[in-house]
Amino acid sequence: MKSFNGNRLKMARQYRGMTVEELSQKINVSKQAVSQYETGKIEDVPFQKILAISGTLNFPYRYFAQEDISNIKTGATYFRSLMKTSKKYRLAQEIKMEHIATIYSILNEYVTFPHLNLPGWIGEISSPAKAAKELRNFWELGNKPIDNIMRTVEQNGIIVTTFATDTDDIDAFSQYIDMNGSGVYIIALSSNKESSARINFDIAHELGHIMLHEWSEDEEVLSREEFKAKEKEANEFAAAFLLPEKSFAQEVSLDPQKLDYYVQLKRRWKVSVAAMLYRSCSLGIITQGQYQYLMRVMQNKGWRKSEPLDNTIKAANPSLLSDAVDLLLVNNVFTPKEFVDELGDMGLAMNPDELEILLNLKKGTLSAHNAEPFKMVILKSKKK
Repeated sequence: MKSFNGNRLKMARQYRGMTVEELSQKINVSKQAVSQYETGKIEDVPFQKILAISGTLNFPYRYFAQEDISNIKTGATYFRSLMKTSKKYRLAQEIKMEHIATIYSILNEYVTFPHLNLPGWIGEISSPAKAAKELRNFWELGNKPIDNIMRTVEQNGIIVTTFATDTDDIDAFSQYIDMNGSGVYIIALSSNKESSARINFDIAHELGHIMLHEWSEDEEVLSREEFKAKEKEANEFAAAFLLPEKSFAQEVSLDPQKLDYYVQLKRRWKVSVAAMLYRSCSLGIITQGQYQYLMRVMQNKGWRKSEPLDNTIKAANPSLLSDAVDLLLVNNVFTPKEFVDELGDMGLAMNPDELEILLNLKKGTLSAHNAEPFKMVILKSKKK
């Protein structure tokens, strides 16, 4: 091993949500030694320690010898639970998204992804409801329920992925990443959620951040009031985008004070009862007092934690990245091992099991591939 990249060690440690002290204990060195590994003050890291680091962090030792990929620049990241989520957990997810963006840029050499299809006024319309209406028009969605918002955003060039974490404080987040001057938005959803209605609102909420907010600012420096204001705008966008005023109001007005009727509407609109009540109140279909009463009834029924149909209406899984990998394997562009090796040769050496998690691949895909249909990506040639 000719060199050791201390920054790669720092990234891998943060990727795992591990502190310097925790890593030092696991590989049996001092905290100071780990810090010096990361800052480059110790360049000649013993190979046995590199192997210990590799095993502890589940990254191939080759990862720690590679140069940082310089064409990836991260913009703002919007976390729904910023105020109650520790920085350690947020940082771990941000780094994972940077790795996903790197893989996306490599895959882009071989397949044609849907292009990022967003209107030119992005960030210029301050009214969440107006922005939601204009985006529906731009994407030609009409005023009907969105059957599959996951597919809708993926077909318009936004990457969706899921993440697992040791905390339930992170519901979802979105991140902007610049790759060689071209921007890509990533929406990340907690894998702890299974309800389609709640996931749909999470996606629409993050889409609200994409359409309304500045992506060059540091969200960490926002005041509590500024953060709450942005979250409120994203919620208003999500409600208006999923439940367009004219068509939703026409339907809900038939029986707006009956919770069982909202359950019927939930099956059609794929939006939670709580969100539909909020939207009904904001549109003046029910009063604030009626809204508060119905929310108390929901609380007494236990619906605030689990609504009817939550376990019936299943959410779709993100497929943009997994489709791309499937396409390459099905067409024998790579064997699973060759694909993993290609990522390594392009500067991102990772273990197959970790790649499966990042790319929403079925377990074992990169060791024993089973072909499945693909939908949204097109194979293209690459000169070598």
